[in-house]
Amino acid sequence: MNNDIFNGAKKLGFGLMRLPTNTPDNAADIDIEQVKKMTDRFIEQGFTYFDTALMYCGMESERAVKKFLTSRHPRDSFTLATKLHYGFIKQQEDCERIFNEQLERTGAQYFDYYLVHDINIQSINAYNKFKVFDFVQQKKAQGLIRHVGFSFHDGPELLDKVLKEHPEMEFVQIQLNYFDYDNPGVRSRECYEVCLKYDIPIIIMEPVKGGTLVNMDSRIEDMYKAYNPNASVASWAVRFAASHKNVAMVLSGMSNMQQLEDNTSYMKDFVPLNDEEYDIIKKAVRILNGTKAIPCTGCSYCTEGCPVHIPIPKYFALYNADLKQDPEGKAGWTAQLEYYENLTKSFGKASECVKCGQCEEICPQHLKVTEFLEDVVARLEH
Repeated sequence: MNNDIFNGAKKLGFGLMRLPTNTPDNAADIDIEQVKKMTDRFIEQGFTYFDTALMYCGMESERAVKKFLTSRHPRDSFTLATKLHYGFIKQQEDCERIFNEQLERTGAQYFDYYLVHDINIQSINAYNKFKVFDFVQQKKAQGLIRHVGFSFHDGPELLDKVLKEHPEMEFVQIQLNYFDYDNPGVRSRECYEVCLKYDIPIIIMEPVKGGTLVNMDSRIEDMYKAYNPNASVASWAVRFAASHKNVAMVLSGMSNMQQLEDNTSYMKDFVPLNDEEYDIIKKAVRILNGTKAIPCTGCSYCTEGCPVHIPIPKYFALYNADLKQDPEGKAGWTAQLEYYENLTKSFGKASECVKCGQCEEICPQHLKVTEFLEDVVARLEH
């Protein structure tokens, strides 16, 4: 594996997708002052990798990078990754325009890592049509990209095909966490094994599955605390991802200083999981598989094109929280019901879904979104 492209960097990357905000429910209103403090602390402890994308934080993440990172820290003190998404490419010339806009927005001068974003069975056709793989190689030859890779949300068969056809790709970003490892929809383990086959460096996204592996069943928390009272629940998930062979970086979407301090505390001098810890995680997975929850990561890819403006990840999060609080559905009233009612004043109700299916086409988790929305209706619309 050519791990030299990461220059021996510490394995924790700062994911800039879920930044703290000044206004609740407005991802674009980023709390720049708080992110400045988090960024300074992150770099101060020897971490260097920052990961953004054009659509993150309501299209504001890349602009925010200039405010809290590139204008405040020497360019050689950090590395920056961003991505080119097929949804913004309507003609081949768009690639050049988008790339130049990204350079201007971030103030980065060049990108250390540039990803062909979200390769799947549909997007690969657009990337081939618009010759995106050739485009990113051209930018690398010009010195505007240091290393080229891609992020992936699909099955191992397509991953194998892409890696075989594009040996010029230097790294792969995949979703891997202990809940999805053997999930038949996500197929994390199988995709990971394809990466091993090609001996390519791996970046891990969604190690805590959008917070699902943080707010856990009390039985799981008790197991973790019994083994190590000082270790956070999140640390088990992040260390699980980082402990895998060929994993060069684990991304964490940190939303406050507390999360950053926790993550950096155990990743500063990373120690892989031992056999006993793996056994405890296997028990945790058995408990998780016994709970009926919606495995949504909250990426919000599904919300942009919804014709009735349903905030799908928010409703799924409320459903999951309500299920944990009131497993039998007998409470009559919970806080989640009120939160749901409040949201429906500004957004479409789950019951207003027209079942157009475009949310399911873009969902990286391959969730049957419309069916899960019916569960939301049954539980939260009273």
